[in-house]
Amino acid sequence: AYGIALAQATGLDTDQAPEIEFGFLLHDVGKVAVPDAVLFKPAALDEEEFELIAQHPVIGSDILSEVDFLGEGKLVVRHHHERWDGQGYPDGLAGEEIPLAARVFAVADALDALTTDRPYRPASGYAAARQEIYAGAGNQFDPAVVAAYRQIPDAAFESLRASL
Repeated sequence: AYGIALAQATGLDTDQAPEIEFGFLLHDVGKVAVPDAVLFKPAALDEEEFELIAQHPVIGSDILSEVDFLGEGKLVVRHHHERWDGQGYPDGLAGEEIPLAARVFAVADALDALTTDRPYRPASGYAAARQEIYAGAGNQFDPAVVAAYRQIPDAAFESLRASL
């Protein structure tokens, strides 16, 4: 839901591209290949565990490779952990090399991660999450996507979460 709201704010035509929404929904499908002990570890991951996690976009992309109707959604699955500065994974793409839908979803995914309890930390409030996302503009996140995010009030995201 966060991804769709943000996609609309960036000008992506989500009515004409339902495959993007499928990509948002399936973004972590590759985690089926990651052991639960790693996924739910209540402490920091070691290097080997991080490498397992870092493979989930590739695995997800492979799982969905033959699903033609997903179109651009498959790019979201593969590239949602790329970073604007090129320091992400799995392919080290930077800037506009990263598909726009994946750049949008990176912000939505971060918002969800920050505002949801995790085994290793409690959820942040929307205001704190907003500040962290703003701080990531230009390095982790596309500055234009963060600018679109700025236009959506926290109350809208709170309402989306409450409606699910």
